[in-house]
Amino acid sequence: MTNVLFIMADELSWWAFGHTNKNVHTPNLDRLASRGRRFDAAYTPSPMCVPTRAAIACGRYVHEIGYWSSAQPYDGRLPSWGHALKAAGKRCVSIGKLHYRNGTDDTGFEQQIEPIHVPDGIGWVRGLLRRPVCSYDATAELAEMIGPGDSEYIQFDRRVANEAVKWLKNPERRSEEWCAFVSFLSPHYPLIAPPEYYDRYDPQQFEADARPVPDHPILTEIAEFFDHDKFFTPESRGIATASYFGLCSFLDAQVGRVLDALEASGLTEDTLVIFTSDHGEMLGEKGFWTKSCMYESSARVPLIIAGPGVVSGNEVSPVSLIDVAPTICGAMGVRAPGVSGCDLLSPSDPDRTVISEYHDGGSSVGVTLVRWNEGGEAWKLVYYAEGHPPQLFNLSTDPHEENDLASRQESILAGGMERMHGLLDPEQVNERAHDEQQRLVAQLGGRKKMLDVPQWNFTPADSR
Repeated sequence: MTNVLFIMADELSWWAFGHTNKNVHTPNLDRLASRGRRFDAAYTPSPMCVPTRAAIACGRYVHEIGYWSSAQPYDGRLPSWGHALKAAGKRCVSIGKLHYRNGTDDTGFEQQIEPIHVPDGIGWVRGLLRRPVCSYDATAELAEMIGPGDSEYIQFDRRVANEAVKWLKNPERRSEEWCAFVSFLSPHYPLIAPPEYYDRYDPQQFEADARPVPDHPILTEIAEFFDHDKFFTPESRGIATASYFGLCSFLDAQVGRVLDALEASGLTEDTLVIFTSDHGEMLGEKGFWTKSCMYESSARVPLIIAGPGVVSGNEVSPVSLIDVAPTICGAMGVRAPGVSGCDLLSPSDPDRTVISEYHDGGSSVGVTLVRWNEGGEAWKLVYYAEGHPPQLFNLSTDPHEENDLASRQESILAGGMERMHGLLDPEQVNERAHDEQQRLVAQLGGRKKMLDVPQWNFTPADSR
């Protein structure tokens, strides 16, 4: 018998826990990493919550399923790994954030405990207005809601941990095969951390001046839309960074409670644990806060798998969060429903190419990340549709993505383009996304009406 405990953070960058950053205190995640397999080149399907969570559910890339943006949430229309488990008679529950359309659509879970869905079943409509890109006037809030304290997100995550512990300790868990998706909000902004975790970090250590946005027309466009950084000072950047790390430690404590409950129930040896985040956080790097761009801090995510049959160590071949669906199904002996992802418990493909896509607020064009290994080096292409210049980085020699090699490595660039076209036509996908979003805007009452919708930075914790 194999159970699956799938734990997800929100906005946790690949470098934001102790295994990869000695300055971050996350002992529980470090222990999980030490006994599990760590995927060091794992990427989100999209550096935005809603489309990524749809892609994870379906095990397919964003362009394959058409849940393009924060206003196009998963509705159960396409089969998910939850549907597959349900059809096979397996118990499957969610505890915490889903960010689907609502709680009544059949998305595969027999029970949703403490769910969060997109507001009003619609989501963030500002992101649909991309031709031309509209204004976004709620960005000052990010720099204002920082420091030690309490928030609805902190309270929510404590409830999620409480419910997960209660569910795992139920004696029924020892007599049935199950999958539980436990989904936290931390360390997603607001960047307010419980004082006992915030106080572990010195904000003065993180004080910094504004960093320049790279000279690229679409990156400039995104940075002007999400113009959070202009509201920060060196001091407040330090406070916000300390708060982010404090939230990472708070998250770790909640994950530790869940893992301890699994151990206390005697189920650790029979349970595959998957831990990841839906995307990362830029935290002021290159002038960006939150996500929505293809730099590593935004698009690369932590991914750990531990449990029966898992050999500990590091995996350097690129993988995607669309791989979670076939991995869950494979572990529980169920056929995955038409997925594009790969079972992470199977041997890796060293020549694999993975992608990430962005078709959401702030960018007038579709953006595609292409990641592969070649000649012992890690390469990354970022393609911007409609004729905008691409970016090319050698992550092995330039992990901070300071040197764009697109004009100097023509053969590598051509090879990356070929790999990308083997998976999608980015120009065709760009037009399809725009067309479908424009039709949705019309259905919702038109651009002018969408501009009148109240603006917000994060989904309220009581959205159902």
